[in-house]
Amino acid sequence: MDPLSDIIALLRPNTAIAKPITGRGRWAVRYDAHDAPGFTLVLKGECWITFESAAPLRLAQGDFLLLPSTPAFTLSSHPGIAGAPREPMEVPVRHGEAEGEADFASLGGTFRIERANAPLLLALLPRMIHIPADEGRADRLGRLIALITEEGAGEEPGREMVLARLLEVLLVEALRRGPLAADEARAGLVHGLRDASLARALAALHADVRADWTVAGLARIAGQSRSAFAARFAQALGCGPIEYLARWRMALAKDALIRGEKTLERIAEEIGYESASAFSTAFRKRLGCPPGRFARTEAFLDA
Repeated sequence: MDPLSDIIALLRPNTAIAKPITGRGRWAVRYDAHDAPGFTLVLKGECWITFESAAPLRLAQGDFLLLPSTPAFTLSSHPGIAGAPREPMEVPVRHGEAEGEADFASLGGTFRIERANAPLLLALLPRMIHIPADEGRADRLGRLIALITEEGAGEEPGREMVLARLLEVLLVEALRRGPLAADEARAGLVHGLRDASLARALAALHADVRADWTVAGLARIAGQSRSAFAARFAQALGCGPIEYLARWRMALAKDALIRGEKTLERIAEEIGYESASAFSTAFRKRLGCPPGRFARTEAFLDA
């Protein structure tokens, strides 16, 4: 798979909740931060979303917004209104005047991702993806969200698998667009993939994580000098190429340990370590515990 697909596969999105959100008149609500992605597609009217220490962002009909990790925010009918605290709900939500036709409507939702690798993987993604209606992708995203809503409301066999695949497609569709202009400076995978030279090196690294990669070897794939490539990679992704490889190997190892289907020897071989002992030493150094304890702890937390 390509690097973006690899990241989304390890996030393992699942258990989506999607619901209609409507409003009328003048209203504002405030939500605390929560460690789960959130998304919304505006179907009618407009609203304003405000994050701490940031200017209000207008969301108009047809706009799509995805937050890979949801910070505290205020949602309002007009900018600058103080919101009343609210708790997330799994049922349709109405804001403002209870009677009369809504002048604002959207589909909003959230879903779960794999907990163990979330901090590393989310750090590689933009903080926010805003796709305005005039980019012409609202219909495609709308159809995906409608399918997620329909599937989530039913109890058909295979429901969880269908939801997981639909969420993966939703993430890919949103991330293909890239980050907001205001978020361009943030280092991460999407930022790196927008650079054709870095994208070639990242694709090669992800395609063969077992290889004995060097900065010089990756630089040749990128078509750059070693020093220029190293500097460009660090600026785009927030770490050097070999550090990125080490982090990605550990992410793959954690995912394999959580699944519990492979021996330490097999995991070590698949991610490029000479032996289970060498892998265990590297894992302990980075995670602070041996692989076996990590696997047992994660199994207990998921029970």
